[in-house]
Amino acid sequence: MARRRLMRPLYSLPRPCGRARACIGVAPRACSAPNACLPPERRAGSTRTAGLSQPMMYFARWKALAIAGVCLLGVLMSLPNLLPRDSMPGWMRQISLGLDLRGGSYLLLEVDTSAMVRERLEGLVDTVRRGAATANPRILYTGLNADQAQRRVSLRVSDPARANDVARILRDAAISVNAGAGSQQPDIEVTTTPEGVVSATLTEVALRNKASNAVEQSLEIVRRRIDESGLVEALIARQGQNRILVQLPGVEDPARIKDLLGRTARMTFHLLDENANLQAATPPPGTMFLRGEQNEERYPVRRRVEVDGANLTDARAGQDSRTGEWVVNFTFDSVGSRRFADITRANVGRPFAIVLDDRVITAPVIREAITGGRGQISGSFNVQSATDLAVLLRAGALPAPLTVVEERTVGPELGADAIRAGLISLAAGTLFVFLYMGLAYGFFGWIANIALLANVVIMIGVLTVLGATLTLPGIAGIVLTLGTALDANILINERIREEVRNGRSPINALEAGYTKASGTIMDSNLTNLIAMACLYGFGSGPIRGFAVTVAVGTIVQMWTATVVTRLIIAIWYRTKRPKELPVLQRPGLSLWQRLARPLFRLIPDDTRIPFMRGAKIGVVVSAIISTGSVALAFYPGLEKGIDFRGGIVMEVRTPGPANLAQLRSATSGLDLGEVGLQEFGAPDTVLVRLPVQGDEAGTQRAVAAVRGALDQVAPGTRVLRVEAVGNRVSAELFMGGLIALGLSFLAMLVYIWFRFEWQFAVAGIATLLLDTTKVVGLMVVTGIEFNLTTVAAILTIIGFNANDKVVVFDRMRENLRKYKQMPLRELVDLSINETLNRTIGTSMTLLLSALPLALFGGEALAGFAWLMIAGIVIGTASSTFIAAPIVLFTGAKSLRKSEPASAAAAQPG
Repeated sequence: MARRRLMRPLYSLPRPCGRARACIGVAPRACSAPNACLPPERRAGSTRTAGLSQPMMYFARWKALAIAGVCLLGVLMSLPNLLPRDSMPGWMRQISLGLDLRGGSYLLLEVDTSAMVRERLEGLVDTVRRGAATANPRILYTGLNADQAQRRVSLRVSDPARANDVARILRDAAISVNAGAGSQQPDIEVTTTPEGVVSATLTEVALRNKASNAVEQSLEIVRRRIDESGLVEALIARQGQNRILVQLPGVEDPARIKDLLGRTARMTFHLLDENANLQAATPPPGTMFLRGEQNEERYPVRRRVEVDGANLTDARAGQDSRTGEWVVNFTFDSVGSRRFADITRANVGRPFAIVLDDRVITAPVIREAITGGRGQISGSFNVQSATDLAVLLRAGALPAPLTVVEERTVGPELGADAIRAGLISLAAGTLFVFLYMGLAYGFFGWIANIALLANVVIMIGVLTVLGATLTLPGIAGIVLTLGTALDANILINERIREEVRNGRSPINALEAGYTKASGTIMDSNLTNLIAMACLYGFGSGPIRGFAVTVAVGTIVQMWTATVVTRLIIAIWYRTKRPKELPVLQRPGLSLWQRLARPLFRLIPDDTRIPFMRGAKIGVVVSAIISTGSVALAFYPGLEKGIDFRGGIVMEVRTPGPANLAQLRSATSGLDLGEVGLQEFGAPDTVLVRLPVQGDEAGTQRAVAAVRGALDQVAPGTRVLRVEAVGNRVSAELFMGGLIALGLSFLAMLVYIWFRFEWQFAVAGIATLLLDTTKVVGLMVVTGIEFNLTTVAAILTIIGFNANDKVVVFDRMRENLRKYKQMPLRELVDLSINETLNRTIGTSMTLLLSALPLALFGGEALAGFAWLMIAGIVIGTASSTFIAAPIVLFTGAKSLRKSEPASAAAAQPG
């Protein structure tokens, strides 16, 4: 018998009487809770509790092994982050550091599809001119023009009978052009009228296909250009319909890369019109006036492309053996070689222009036929410019120009500072939260800390497998997850404590604690996931990383808090078989026993605070403050950050203490609008703000001008960070932030309405709106910028505050079923008092995790963290003094059909 008992599974149940399934392997003779073996209706000092018929404290061996396996897997997935990247095999992943931590540049490029439309229309105009001139007899026409807004070319033929001939010329040319592009369908619709008007309109389907192909082709060309330039670990991805995201780790000054990526690099060869008058205001038909790349000399270039650079197969920088100057040697394919030989043979003695992006690089005179398919581009090149041109030609021409619409650059020095600040905040937040849980909840609090460690390890493992990029907001997300992850454990521990105080046996208290808290945990965490989903859907860059980090941490903590802690407690209970749970303070205990129990309570037990006596005052005061906050949001208004108003922000560090007057004088003469300079965190660090420069190209020119001016005034000045956001991007980010906020409110309204009565949904959303307006008013008063980071803070506050209110609502709903005759006012007060310790406890863990971010997180996260702290305080107060009164007022008749004259029968217990 002894041998058989030893071989029994660790967590199996002997089931001595058929009703002791909750005893977790405890033998009947040693059972410390004999009442647990009785039917619920016969247990002393207990009532039947729903859900105890399927004990949550039972673990089969395979379940216990599976839980341990998941934790071990999390450790294994996290381990690669501790190894040097060079020593790892290719299949192993690590969490990559974002540009704000390791330094580098972030560029958002936009494909200018309008230029592609303009070029196509100009090609149609040239087709009409050449076709009409070579027709026999010649076709006369008037009013030939291209309307880019209508995407149409139109003309009036002098002889209406020849309109069909012009239409045929356009259709044949369109079929030829599209056949060369791999399509048999023309991209234009040609119409004629009896009056002789011919119109060619680009079709919508063709435009969409051209735009999509242009973006895909641009993406590949950008990738080839960056690879050819020698950069490694660059991230290139399509974003949206017509944008390309480029991340360049380790690149402090992306000026050269922007020049490489921004140039269309379309090289063509043209004959010059030697009869054109260069002094004329407009060129003759079929000719265009172009400037030289190295000078402002004017060239009369024929529009007809004699040889296209698309036929190049190679281009290399080299030195001319005769002169020693840097040149670019190129080679054509068979088609280009034949065409190049024909055109040079037929035009000996005539100038031949090499045009790159509407600039004439050189226009040499053809001395003899060039039949080898090889050529040379000479000019005022140095080694860098010749190499860059060769890179551009090898990578190919862009189908449409690229414009830098957003730029964010962080130097490695600032990245190292951010890593140090993030690690200090993470270490301090972990220490504060661990100490609070251990001292406030004793033995069960330390078990929660173990689960929290498992949560962090598994979360890092999941992020590693996902190939996530860790940013500074991501570190903030991990720190905040430390606070929110313990919310579930606080709920469970408070429930267990409550059941023990109600006289339940240890095993029944554990069962009831986990069973009753599970639904509340699910509801409260789903609200946070809703907020993070909205933030991820409409955020951008590092803010998405923050949303992913918090969402992963929330999902993992729901599992570790309810499963890992339950397994540890099950093992402890089977091993110790305690007669009582260490959740209450007892006199006459030893030092070790006292340390295993809670050392303090933030709120005394059995509070009977009549919160609803001040219900009307609380709602009225809150409404007044929120109304004032809304008024402040309009005037003087929020201080919009660069994300939402556009412009340029540069963080620079001077060799010594910055002379703001001298720097201001240097930048004010650049004609860039009002330039703002201020000390930023240290005497040698300056923040430079510039307004939007009209368009994205102007923004990039302004960045270069400020760099040069600062370097002249204070040689050795280092640019730590550059953020340049254009008008269109800032408007899109602002709209995205507002949509994220609106959708989060709507989604939470639907969820709370689905899970609770409508009164709770109305109370929850109304309170969240009041909380948000107060936070906005606080931002106006304190001058905290309204940017993507603060939107993340507001959405996190919304998620936490919704979490807090759901806990109170869940207890109200439970008490509505439990005390059917209790007046609603007393029931609301009772519910708030019963959840008060949980409300204050969760707020405390969040405050302890957010406070290190505010103190040690640096300037980048200070506003975020202080806003979080203010939002936590506002949300904690609103759960008690605003949300609950709204439920009381809206549910006075529907939640309680009639109020009894006496509430004597409705007292708890």
